[in-house]
Amino acid sequence: MHPGTKQAITEFIFVSDQPAPADVIIIPGCSSPEVAELAARLWREGYAPLVVPTGKYSIKRGSFRPPSVRQEEYPGPYRTECEFFTDVLRRGGVPESAILGEDASTYTRENAVFSAHLLLSRGILPRRAILCTKAYHARRCLMYFAEAFPDTELLVCTAETSGIGRDSWADSELGVLCVMGEVERCGAQFAQEFAKEAAVTEHV
Repeated sequence: MHPGTKQAITEFIFVSDQPAPADVIIIPGCSSPEVAELAARLWREGYAPLVVPTGKYSIKRGSFRPPSVRQEEYPGPYRTECEFFTDVLRRGGVPESAILGEDASTYTRENAVFSAHLLLSRGILPRRAILCTKAYHARRCLMYFAEAFPDTELLVCTAETSGIGRDSWADSELGVLCVMGEVERCGAQFAQEFAKEAAVTEHV
């Protein structure tokens, strides 16, 4: 892979911010314990008073997929990603009173939209939110949450999973497939929506 190509893809996909005091920490759905462990650490360090774990399970799978690593630490069984994250958060020291779960969403866009609706239903309009997600999922996650939370400053704090990180993704077949899959989905999933917006603007 040409170094310039690798750098451009890396800069686009691997969004990462330093944490700062926020109103809420949100965990987009998946089955990687690392993202919930990161959220628990940020909560313990006082970055936000509330954690929102999201997710039912992947719409493609139809059931919760157990974590592919460290199953002895988190044996479950778990019915949803939200339930799994909640267990990880509790084990990480986050009390029940600081957890507000969303357990109906089945893909990233729903993670964003449903968590926004949940917070609004509780009268919570976050000025700043921290997203804890997988490193290679950062850009697409940010794109969806920016649409669902237009008035919220979003900080993306990431956890490296499956050995796929900013500096290592191009060194393995799995890393390349996962990252290039994210590039493809960022285009495919947003193309029609952004094109419609452009068409409206064009005819105003």
